[in-house]
Amino acid sequence: MVEGWARKLKSECIQAYSAGTETHGLNPYAVRVMAEVGVDISRQRSKLVDEFRGSDFDYIVTVCGHAYEKCPVFPVGIKTFHVGFDDPPAMAAACDTDEEKLNCYSIVRDQIRGFIQPLPEAFEK
Repeated sequence: MVEGWARKLKSECIQAYSAGTETHGLNPYAVRVMAEVGVDISRQRSKLVDEFRGSDFDYIVTVCGHAYEKCPVFPVGIKTFHVGFDDPPAMAAACDTDEEKLNCYSIVRDQIRGFIQPLPEAFEK
């Protein structure tokens, strides 16, 4: 969802790539809630951070605790930030209906949008 929002809201100034320490595939609930707000992430794919070794980044942002703890060390000069969003699949696991599960994803989707909107200027503060 972070990559989708960054591409939708900030494509003129942010080149966004999303990766994790594990791949899980594209979550259908995430695809649905992003589509509700006009962001198509259906063509994105789950990628490992190893795919980006040797790439030149200005910023690395981790958005879940597991990635923050397991994220590999990047070269000096790359600014790193951690934003601890709740994990929608973990939240949804406690829900009984699809509507409740979608609500978990919607909450995090909206939080992510709020994080992306002031970028990249917010990184400089």
